[in-house]
Amino acid sequence: MPIPARGSRLKWRRLIPATTAALVAIMLTPAGAQGAAGTRESRPVYSYDNAIREAVWVDTRMDGDGDGKSDRVAVDIVRPREPAQQGRKIPVIMDASPYYACCGRGNESQKKTYDADGNPVQFPLYYDNYFVPRGYAFVAVDLAGTNRSDGCVDVGGHSDIQSAKAVVDWLNGRGKAYTSRTGTERTKAAWSTGNTGMIGKSYDGTIANGVAATGVEGLKTIVPIGAISSWYDYYFAQGAPLYDSGPEWLSDYVESPDARARCQAVQKRLVDEAPRNGDFTSLWAERDYVPNADRTKASVFVIHGMQDLNVRAKHFGQWWDALADAGVDRKIWLSQTGHVDPFDFRRADWVKTLHRWFDHELLGYDNGIDSEPMADIERAPDQWSTDKVWPPRSTAATTLRPGKGSAPGVGTLSLKPAASGATETFTDDPKLSESDWAAQIDTSTPAKAGFTTKPLTGDLRLSGSSKVTITATPSTSTAHLSAVLVDLGPDTIRDYTASGEGITTLTNRTCWGPSTTGDSSCFKETKARTANVDYTVFSRGWADLGTHADPDRGRPLTPGKRHTITLDLHASDHVVPAGHRLALIVGGTDAGLIDPPSTTPTLGIDLSRTTAELPIAGGSQAFARATAGSPYSTAPGARLDGVAEPRDIRPIPGATR
Repeated sequence: MPIPARGSRLKWRRLIPATTAALVAIMLTPAGAQGAAGTRESRPVYSYDNAIREAVWVDTRMDGDGDGKSDRVAVDIVRPREPAQQGRKIPVIMDASPYYACCGRGNESQKKTYDADGNPVQFPLYYDNYFVPRGYAFVAVDLAGTNRSDGCVDVGGHSDIQSAKAVVDWLNGRGKAYTSRTGTERTKAAWSTGNTGMIGKSYDGTIANGVAATGVEGLKTIVPIGAISSWYDYYFAQGAPLYDSGPEWLSDYVESPDARARCQAVQKRLVDEAPRNGDFTSLWAERDYVPNADRTKASVFVIHGMQDLNVRAKHFGQWWDALADAGVDRKIWLSQTGHVDPFDFRRADWVKTLHRWFDHELLGYDNGIDSEPMADIERAPDQWSTDKVWPPRSTAATTLRPGKGSAPGVGTLSLKPAASGATETFTDDPKLSESDWAAQIDTSTPAKAGFTTKPLTGDLRLSGSSKVTITATPSTSTAHLSAVLVDLGPDTIRDYTASGEGITTLTNRTCWGPSTTGDSSCFKETKARTANVDYTVFSRGWADLGTHADPDRGRPLTPGKRHTITLDLHASDHVVPAGHRLALIVGGTDAGLIDPPSTTPTLGIDLSRTTAELPIAGGSQAFARATAGSPYSTAPGARLDGVAEPRDIRPIPGATR
């Protein structure tokens, strides 16, 4: 990941002109919000029990289900009663989701509930309990085709994004809403300042990314947690399929029963225009938010698990880079977990930070969060470091080269180019995964080629996205390639492949705001689930070699002909400690993470034309210093222990594995 040329410092816009800041701040300040600049915060001074709970249906100005009527999406709202009585407007925290009825939200899979008259009772998660008493409205939007909304789910396409964007427009006085799904009585958001912050994990955070990329006015900030930035990259990795199904399966999974019946045309398009051959079609282009990052007017607070094997870390990496290039205000937390919400791996610090973030971005409070570090990185379970800028300014793309060792498939990794004509060979074995390869890194095995540095004499930090360029000669007309980066050495890490993906859910609960009979603010606590390992895979990437000439379209390979391809590895921030070794492994099918090709190829790797471009803090000089010690040893080693091999993942962003 390159160091940003623009936005290399965390920039902050003022929400309001300086000449009117003091007046508007007074108007927006809940009673009881005290403190000097840097300490100011909204306080829980409003009644949650007596809050207004209502449902409206917002006109999306589209007819996704083709019934001749404009679709309306259901919007459930909870907001404090007192500000409206006092003639004051309030900002909005919004979570737009397809999961409120089918699947539930959060670690305890909470769903929306309603009373006999259809009024909302339970709002999943803690956002309502915590923020409504502090002077915010919480708005929970059912995406088109889900729960109580009209229209069809189109898995990140125009319908999904417009479902939420239309609500932002309505909150800012630009749209229409009704008091019922089919009635004619209009309602306005006269209680809203229009300042909206979108938040959500996985699919929900993905919608926030997509809405931000439209540049909609009034969206002041988004907080995407484990979110997708390009739906193609959710289903494919440079042409290699990651699942045995496409977006039509997910659409059917989350849609309401009546939407399934009326949305057959949309389902057909999701099949016809998303071919399983991995070609990048116009359907995928519509669902790629990265090219439109420069339209983003909202600030962005990214949260992602670096070991997320559902919504993989490539998603935050490419989104972050594009936001940096566009000069967007941003902040980031990176954990060692898999697909886990920060509420479940760093609860108290998370709620405090989110509170200050929304106070700054939506209320305009000068609370000092803009002068704090841009990045929080989990270094070991529950141990965090910070960076003023991420990636650090000292990070430089450094080209490392694999070389021959003393045994087949057990090679070296250094700054030195391999000798001309040096090769390694392996045969794809679809039953083996990155765990199998890394466990036998020092042993000649037929299904992988491994390359390691000398034991490090100093710590080596890799921060950002890596690229591996491979020149390979296949024996068959199809081939998939995998490249993984491994930290070889003993450590205690979060067990990201186990149930919980790095956390264990406990029985005791902590409470985050007031509760009502139907909506509790109390949630089960968690703790880190850890594993003692001999190695850690910390970045990975895959591709169909058939996309070597055109990343958007695969072609049959010519057996015996040399092909060169560059694999994009997932973003990470990892320190390989002194005494450990850094390894690059090249293999075929990474079992459990990509599907195998239609043949079983043997591939010859031309080492003189194969490189790894890694984002190393301190660049090539830091690498040279860290590897200037002990000579290489390629003696066969004992089998190493790591986490369990990756398990098959259901193609549902946000689902447990």
